[in-house]
Amino acid sequence: MLFLTEADVRELLPMKDCIESLRSAFQSLADGHASNQPRRRLVMPGGAVLHQLAGYCQNYFGTKIYSTHLKHGANFLFLLYETETAKPVALFEADFLGQIRTGAASGLATDLMARGDAATLAIIGSGHQARSQAEAVCTVRPIREIRVWSRSEEKRSAYAIEMSGRLGIEVVAADTARDAVEGADIVCTATWAKDPVIESGWIARGTHINAMGTNVANRREIPAEVVFRANPVVVDSVEQAKLEAGDLIQAFGEDDWDWRVVGLEKAMSPGWQGSAPGDITLFKSIGLALEDVAAAALVYERAKAATRGLELPVLYS
Repeated sequence: MLFLTEADVRELLPMKDCIESLRSAFQSLADGHASNQPRRRLVMPGGAVLHQLAGYCQNYFGTKIYSTHLKHGANFLFLLYETETAKPVALFEADFLGQIRTGAASGLATDLMARGDAATLAIIGSGHQARSQAEAVCTVRPIREIRVWSRSEEKRSAYAIEMSGRLGIEVVAADTARDAVEGADIVCTATWAKDPVIESGWIARGTHINAMGTNVANRREIPAEVVFRANPVVVDSVEQAKLEAGDLIQAFGEDDWDWRVVGLEKAMSPGWQGSAPGDITLFKSIGLALEDVAAAALVYERAKAATRGLELPVLYS
């Protein structure tokens, strides 16, 4: 069984390839050759939480197990199995795996939903996920300018310098969230906010929004006014969104889900009628084990080839 470190994942999982891997995975989900099990959480009295999710796609299945604590951070592991034999084939350090596949999900949704000429990106948030969001959007659209805002002036300025160098385009640290969002073709929210970080009046017709910062029912980044203006609202899993997508849960009644919300696999179908010109489009990302399986399988296949010369560490079971 291979043991794959964060460094291995960084080397073997370019954003462009991960987006295509997720495209294939959601097509498999549409075809009935993949499945996803929603996240479960075990909450401890002292504040520690154990999160568990599982998924299957074609030749592989797997489970992510990660722990979080507000004072001590998070720890991520992913275990990949071979479908044919049910044998474990790889254990991953999975922090970067999660970051890149989350960005890739937004990249895929942006490719399906955003205007082809979208050139300006607003990022709300300046953490690790905000970095992969920007990289993914720039992979699928000809972005010429990024405007970033977060509560810390120091962090958003550092983000602007780092990402400008990494992406080779202009990245500006905005003074306010409104300055970042107004006039942007694409907006990504990547925060842990409890209350909305954007306002409806800032969002122009034809804007695409990726909202990925929260996956608990009592938090939201997007106000209900924006959710109701969006057509379509796409999620990576309708089943899981009903449990975790606070942005939608706090906006919708029970009857709204059936006609307002579409799974990403359906949005990929050639006959799907999505947005009309001028519509605001919204992708609410929650993070699925299916996405982890697709990304991990790609890394594993590449690592397996490399380990013929024992270039990567190996665990023997």
